[in-house]
Amino acid sequence: MVNVKGIRTKHTLINLLLGQFLSLLITATGFLSSELARKGINAPTSQSFLNYVLLALFYGVFMVCRQEGIKAKWYYYILLGIVDVEANFLVVKAYQYTSLTSVMLLDCWAIPCVLLFTWFFLKTKYRPRKLVGVAICIAGLVLVIFSDVHAADRTSGSNPLKGDIIVIAGATLYAVSNVSEEFFVKSADMVELMAFLGLFGAIVSACQISILERNELKSIHWSAGAALPFVGFALAMFLFYSFVPILLKRSGATMLNLALLTSDMWAVLIRIFVYHQKVDWIYFVAFAAVAVGLLVYSGRDKVDQNTADVADEGIVRSKRFDEETGLDNPALKDAIESSKTEDYRQNFASTSNTEAIFTKTMPRKETEEANKTLL
Repeated sequence: MVNVKGIRTKHTLINLLLGQFLSLLITATGFLSSELARKGINAPTSQSFLNYVLLALFYGVFMVCRQEGIKAKWYYYILLGIVDVEANFLVVKAYQYTSLTSVMLLDCWAIPCVLLFTWFFLKTKYRPRKLVGVAICIAGLVLVIFSDVHAADRTSGSNPLKGDIIVIAGATLYAVSNVSEEFFVKSADMVELMAFLGLFGAIVSACQISILERNELKSIHWSAGAALPFVGFALAMFLFYSFVPILLKRSGATMLNLALLTSDMWAVLIRIFVYHQKVDWIYFVAFAAVAVGLLVYSGRDKVDQNTADVADEGIVRSKRFDEETGLDNPALKDAIESSKTEDYRQNFASTSNTEAIFTKTMPRKETEEANKTLL
C-alpha cells in the first residue's frame, strides 16, 4: 500500500523549507538595501535592473537552446514586467514618506488581495482551515510589529498619508504580479516566464532609470563598498525570482506571501546573533504564531485526505480480490481471454446471415477455419 501520509508530509515539508529559503533571500535583500541607504544611495529601480538583466540572460539562453515556441502571448509579459517593476519601486519609495512600521503593516495587504485574485481569476477554492492559517500568520506579524512600535514612530515621515497610499498600491501590484506568475507557471512555462519577465522588466527599469534616477547614479562615488551591495542585492533577487515559480506551482501565490511574512522574524534573529542586540520576548511568540499558521495552511484538509485514503484502499482491495480469485494467474487469464473470444465468435455468427448460411452448407472443420478467416 502506498504511504499517502508519508508523501504528503514530505510535500508539506519541502514547501515549508522552500518558503523559508525565499524568506531568507528577502531578508538578505532588505539588509543590503539598508546598507546602500546608509551609504546615501537611493536608487531602487537601479538595484532591480541588474536582477532583470540576469534573468533575461540566464533564462533567455535556455529558451534559445531548446528552440520551442512561445506558449503565452508575449504582450502579457510586457504587462507583467511593468507591474513587477512598479511594485518594487512603490514599496521602496514609500519609506521616504511614512514609517517602517506602516510599510510593514500595510504590505500585508497583498495577502487578502492574493486570496481574492486567485479565487476570482484562478478559481482557487479555500477551505476554512486555509483561512484560519492565513489569520494566524497575519496575527503573528502584527504582534511582532506592535511589540516594537512607539507612538512617535506611528506619526513619523514627511507625509504619512501619501506613504500609506503608496504602500497599498505597491502591495496590490505585488499581489497582481504573484497571481499572474502563478497563472503563467501552471499554464505556460517557468523558463519562458523568467526570460520574458527579465527582458521586459529590464527595458521598463532602464526607461524609468533614465527619467527618475539618472542624476542619482551620477552622484554615486563608486567603490567596492558601494558596488558589492548592488551585486549582492542583484544575486539575491535573481535566486528569489528563480525559486518563486517553483513554490507557486507547488502551493500557489497565497502560500508564497504567507511564507515571506517570516522575513521580519529572520531579521530579528540576525539582530540578535550578528549585531548582538536585545529584542523583546514577544518576537519569539510571534515567530511561533507564524510558523503554526504556515503549518495549518500547508496541511491537507481531512476531507481530501480521507478521499485519497479511500481511493488507495480501493486499489488494494481490488488487487486482493484478484489474488483470491486467481485472476493474477497467467494461465487463468489466458483461459478467460479464450472464453471471451469464443463468446464473441458466437455472437458474431448469430448476427451475420452470410455466416449462418455458410455454416449450414459446410463441414464443421471447414466452418471453424472460415470463422477464423472472417475474424
